[in-house]
Amino acid sequence: MEKWWKNAVVYQVYPSSYQDSNNDGIGDLPGITKRLDYIKKLGVDIVWLSPIYQSPQVDNGYDISDYRAINPDFGSMQDFDRLLEKAHDLGLKIMMDLVVNHTSDENKWFEESRKSTTNPYRDYYIWRDGKDGMVPNNWGSFFRGPAWKYDEQTGQYYLHLFAPQQPDLNWENPNVRHSVYDMMNWWASKGVDGFRMDVINYISKPAGLPNAKLQPDEDLGNPEPLVANGPRVHEFLQEMNQNVMSKHKMVTVGEAPAVTTDEAMKYANLNGKELDMVFQFEHMGLDGNANPVLGHWSDRRASLTDLRDNLTKWQEALAGKAWNSLYWNNHDQPRVVSRFGNDSTEEYRVLSAKMLATMLHFQQGTPFIFEGEEIGMTNSYFKKLSDYVDLDSINTYHQFVDKQHLVDSQTMLKYLALHSRDNARTPMQWDSSENGGFSKHEPWEHVNPNYKHINVEQSLSDPNSVFYYYQKLIKLRHELPVITDGRYSLVKGNEDDKEVYAYTRQDQTTTLLIVLNYTENTLDRDYQVPEDADLIISNYADDQGKTLRPYEAKVYKY
Repeated sequence: MEKWWKNAVVYQVYPSSYQDSNNDGIGDLPGITKRLDYIKKLGVDIVWLSPIYQSPQVDNGYDISDYRAINPDFGSMQDFDRLLEKAHDLGLKIMMDLVVNHTSDENKWFEESRKSTTNPYRDYYIWRDGKDGMVPNNWGSFFRGPAWKYDEQTGQYYLHLFAPQQPDLNWENPNVRHSVYDMMNWWASKGVDGFRMDVINYISKPAGLPNAKLQPDEDLGNPEPLVANGPRVHEFLQEMNQNVMSKHKMVTVGEAPAVTTDEAMKYANLNGKELDMVFQFEHMGLDGNANPVLGHWSDRRASLTDLRDNLTKWQEALAGKAWNSLYWNNHDQPRVVSRFGNDSTEEYRVLSAKMLATMLHFQQGTPFIFEGEEIGMTNSYFKKLSDYVDLDSINTYHQFVDKQHLVDSQTMLKYLALHSRDNARTPMQWDSSENGGFSKHEPWEHVNPNYKHINVEQSLSDPNSVFYYYQKLIKLRHELPVITDGRYSLVKGNEDDKEVYAYTRQDQTTTLLIVLNYTENTLDRDYQVPEDADLIISNYADDQGKTLRPYEAKVYKY
């Protein structure tokens, strides 16, 4: 199968939080290698590793100082080679995280670039003169504050869309592009099977770097509408494809904030000229704040109507033209069962985790599972600012509470508890022993206190656990071509149902009917299921026909 990744399932590992093998409080590559048999048992095909490269760790490894070296906290290149070899022996593929919109300011390219305005590496980054003693334009950093930093040595500013220690690369420079392609080919020659590309749709900046539009109460503008899907991005990605992807049997997924279905059809077109799929974020924005300045920081819950409308839009728009990625969780998002499900009781946590998994895994696209999602891990709900490690969370608190006075301290702490990236980054919960079996040392990030009853050991001992439900979903995807190739349709009359999501997947021989109760209410719905239909998966032990119990999910095949 040429497009082998179409019926594959991906499992994301956040290395610092997965398994600590040397008891220094930080997860590492030997720890991941030790757990590959567990990942194989789940049934997935691809393991995506968040960045493991040499890095000062200002932004948890998304600030790379050496693309061809392993961060010593995670181990050595020999450790990586052993991980890759064992993964391949188990039939698992390894996908690396590729961060090439920016580097670390400790990268040798940047260290050269800042030495002088005539240095051969100067043009590897985006340097500009100030305007009237001020920054070159009004762009704000995504991590708060201006997106420009003044460099005393050469008297110019450099652009950093993220932290000041993450200068943006200048993709207009062909030497930058080919340095990146050489590095990608180097990893591919080691046997790496693909790349997940961090904010890849930001790499082409608009000519002249014009000012961003300002919202009321803002002195810095959001650069995203200007830098996302920039003027040469498709040209650059096609060049990358010709130089790298076309030479190897690999899978690529591009993180693409602010991408539209029309743009996604260019990035992930089935003609294979750019990427295999992109991560879009529209469904992740459905519970955002009514005040646009506060963005995703809120305590609002997404309605089923909005969620169904958005998932349906992407299913229908890309069908037969491009390929969807399917995800609820990653290292930047809160835990799905706490966000779209219900973690208030153990029964509802398990039921709603399975319901949400069913909703996603029967859609067309490649599913991504984030570590711990398969056992129904929840948000940590930290109570005080000092509990947080995530740079974005801490900076945002100070910006909104101390500087702009947009919200009070308690409100902002509530928003952080629901939406901080730390929720995804708490250590993996392996068993009920100290620190959840992650490490015998105090971990770099607090372990979620509920590890004593939510953990892998408990999940593997319970045949009705979230783990075995995910295992069955993955097995069904591998066995039933209709999940990969079938047509998606909403059940007639379901478009306005505020409580139940019902859709079908259909090919020439098979129909699947997916029925999902998004609420804790007991409901009645009649979908006229044929008498000879098989119930192939459900999160309840029996089928009560038209009666839908809280968070019930069931899939019929006929």
